[in-house]
Amino acid sequence: IEELERKDVRIGDMVIVQKAGEIIPEVVEVLYHLRDKDKELKRPIIPDKCPVCNTPLVKREGYVALRCPNPTCPAKVKGEIELYGSRMGMDIEGLGSVVVSQLVDKGLVDDVGDLYKLTVDDIAGLERMGEKSANNLIDAIEKSKDRPLFRLLTSLGIDYVGETTAQVLATEFGSVDRLMSATIEELEKVDGVGEKVAKAIYDYFHNERNIRIIDKLKQAGVKMSDEVEGGERPLSGKKVVFTGSLSSLTREEAKEIAQKAGAKVASSVSSNTDILVVGENPGSKYDKARELGIEIISEDEFLALVRGEKV
Repeated sequence: IEELERKDVRIGDMVIVQKAGEIIPEVVEVLYHLRDKDKELKRPIIPDKCPVCNTPLVKREGYVALRCPNPTCPAKVKGEIELYGSRMGMDIEGLGSVVVSQLVDKGLVDDVGDLYKLTVDDIAGLERMGEKSANNLIDAIEKSKDRPLFRLLTSLGIDYVGETTAQVLATEFGSVDRLMSATIEELEKVDGVGEKVAKAIYDYFHNERNIRIIDKLKQAGVKMSDEVEGGERPLSGKKVVFTGSLSSLTREEAKEIAQKAGAKVASSVSSNTDILVVGENPGSKYDKARELGIEIISEDEFLALVRGEKV
């Protein structure tokens, strides 16, 4: 908003745009000389209320965006559920935006915890959803209960907690209960978690609505930990990197298996890497691992390790 005002961007302007950080579109320059001098271009109207629930908007300290502070705003609830069911979250196939919108609008779900109370009849009654599609979605929701901990943490929409941070938290704490009981000081000590992220995590798990949602997920049987019987996990504390094409697993499947075994999965090789798992046609990661003297194992050896076998 400040940028719109500072650069005097108006409706109908021609602008030069670039990808900031190779992702976010950024207006680099307004081509003022192309404005029609015979027309007065209007400035964008900055909203002061949420267009969905009419709650006054707020701008939190340290943020540039205006946000709706109403946790039960239908638009926010829909966004939370879409994130929860996304591929990077709990990977619930068939839970797209159209279905989510109907579920919320019809009052069938108020939060992600309500997904596990849905019936085939509930879903079959939605537009463009027959009995077969409803059964498939119920099956997908049921399967999501067994996702690894880092997927659950990624799906909850905690500020600043994406997949990488979620992996670190899952490895460090091992369960939602331990994470919920952690102090800000304990969170700050975790690798890659600073003061701002620690406070966001702490605030999330001490919010009454979020606590109720976690309770619903527990009651539904959603897995809340990566702990296994018999003590420490076979790759506990290890930093693992994958390279090349794996023959029996997709890269996502391999990452989840490593995570369940206690490993932290990274995308690049460094001096902190413990194990490089090599598939067919490995790239530069293989050469770097050899230079650094990092342990290099095959896909079969990796699978043996996670089973607790010696390699």
